[in-house]
Amino acid sequence: MSKGKVVLAYSGGLDTSCILVWLKEQGYDVITYLANIGQDEDFEAARKKAESLGAKKVFIEDLRTEFVEDFIWPAVQANAVYEDRYLLGTAVARPCIARRQVEIARREGAQYVSHGATGKGNDQIRFELTCYALYPEVKIIAPWRIPEFYNRFRGRTDLMEYARSRAPADLYLMTKNPEDSPNVQDVLEIEFKKGVPVKVTNMNDGISKNTALDVFSYLNEIGGKHGVGRIDIVENRFIGMKSRGIYETPGGTVLLKAHLDIETFTMDKEVRRIKQGLGIKFSELVYNGFWYSPECNFVRHCIAKSQENVEGKVQLSVLKGQVYILGRESPKSLYNEELVSMDVQGDYDPCDASGFIRINAVRLREHHRLQGLSSTKQ
Repeated sequence: MSKGKVVLAYSGGLDTSCILVWLKEQGYDVITYLANIGQDEDFEAARKKAESLGAKKVFIEDLRTEFVEDFIWPAVQANAVYEDRYLLGTAVARPCIARRQVEIARREGAQYVSHGATGKGNDQIRFELTCYALYPEVKIIAPWRIPEFYNRFRGRTDLMEYARSRAPADLYLMTKNPEDSPNVQDVLEIEFKKGVPVKVTNMNDGISKNTALDVFSYLNEIGGKHGVGRIDIVENRFIGMKSRGIYETPGGTVLLKAHLDIETFTMDKEVRRIKQGLGIKFSELVYNGFWYSPECNFVRHCIAKSQENVEGKVQLSVLKGQVYILGRESPKSLYNEELVSMDVQGDYDPCDASGFIRINAVRLREHHRLQGLSSTKQ
């Protein structure tokens, strides 16, 4: 007798294929689900493999557009970076993937969902917090946390041996080695509205993209061609240990540079200072798996509000692993060339600076006066 239906987040790889067979052995009816978020994968081959291993149903879901619009664009608006270096590509993908997994589970009447994330990593948290938030009564089967499973398969020894036999350069799939990238730069113009890219134009050949998916895919292509967005870091996992992470986010890196530039150009100084703090908080929440928490929802709304006037065009070049800002323009620019010029006085009296400086010096004078008294007594 069947123990019930389980929707397995399936990739077609070694881990989830073993999990599919193991779940069957345990008496579950397995429904596999593959999410297409833009990765280079043979989905039909994965479908056939799942069917040959005994999956009752196979769902292949094209999530590329919603992934960009609902998850990547809010991260762009936030300038989302975890611990100053990681652009959260994997972390942002998990709530998108898990959201559709839950939708399928509800539609198919499945009580269970399952995944191939390890018991030491962040992904187990990201998947499961999303599932519990959107399907509170769901039951989760995490084989890498079940002794009967991980004692039988002894972790990922075979996979690790395979990885060790490969050169480090082979780890990167989306980006060329910068040393092997073209010697001719690609000059791009990216147009933003409300902090979101709406158009990209290559000034070299006139190619232009203006839908969310096309814009992001094209920036991945150009950034990847020039080796942009590679990092090799040690990061702090939410679960409490440090781990090494090797990531590549070519399109995200180009967008981060461009968005930072147009945001500074159009946003009030004090609003931006508050928004920077919100961006750090957003990054931590996403990394830790709290996309569907009330606090993350609140932060996203605040960040979206801050982006209302982030509008304009940024010109940049991409070459040999680097992104260089060339210029920017905006109808909502707060940059006043006449006001800041040394040649034109404009609507500003330089004499006012004397009082401004003296007022700001009051605190410093008092601090050092007291420090002086204290050191004299000693």
